[in-house]
Amino acid sequence: MLSRKVNLQKELLSERKKSQSEADVLSQVLSVLAENEKARAAISETLHTKSSTKSNALQFDLLETDRIFHLDHIRTICIDYRLRFLDSSIFKNDIPEEAISKIRMLEREHNTSLEGFKIIAPSKAFHLLNYDDPLLFVPIGNDYYYLVHQWGTEINPWRKLLVLPFRNLGSFTLTAILFSILIALLVPENNLSKSVPMASFIVFLFAFKSIFAVFAYYFFMMGKNFNEEIWKREYYNN
Repeated sequence: MLSRKVNLQKELLSERKKSQSEADVLSQVLSVLAENEKARAAISETLHTKSSTKSNALQFDLLETDRIFHLDHIRTICIDYRLRFLDSSIFKNDIPEEAISKIRMLEREHNTSLEGFKIIAPSKAFHLLNYDDPLLFVPIGNDYYYLVHQWGTEINPWRKLLVLPFRNLGSFTLTAILFSILIALLVPENNLSKSVPMASFIVFLFAFKSIFAVFAYYFFMMGKNFNEEIWKREYYNN
């Protein structure tokens, strides 16, 4: 008899039957599942509701330090990659179930309800007034934010270089100057350059004037603005 193997599942069932009936167990499981679904639905509604909350009551000894970021750090990344940092309520793409699960886990760990969610993403990912790698944050006070979840594909490393000319007026002007220098260097020397002093400089000035005017016309007439100006704005044409 002692050599007979024990089926642990049967042992567990036997132990459970001593204290609970099948109906009690099913009722308890359904109750827990219903409570969980209710909590997840509340979180989803909160994510899509505008909130002015600036801080949440989180226990700092339970937070991961590599997920805590100051607004200045967020601002720099948004400007470098031409991204927006806006309320989750105007995020038009779906927020994954995994993100809701992580919010639910945080709320249970910290015994609180979270509000004031923010998302870093490109402009096209928001319902702006008038899909690349979103990051979901929750405020924890004093302009600090806690990174709850990141999803999607990693952002293209070339994006930072491609949007560099639109960082601010200085980078916009510098880009026009560099293009103008390149054009001036590519213009072949001829008899005119030998007879006209500073001919290359004149070519540079003409190129700079033309390039800056074309860039500026396209950029501003399309309703665009510099990265430093738009990273927290909810309006499309700015």
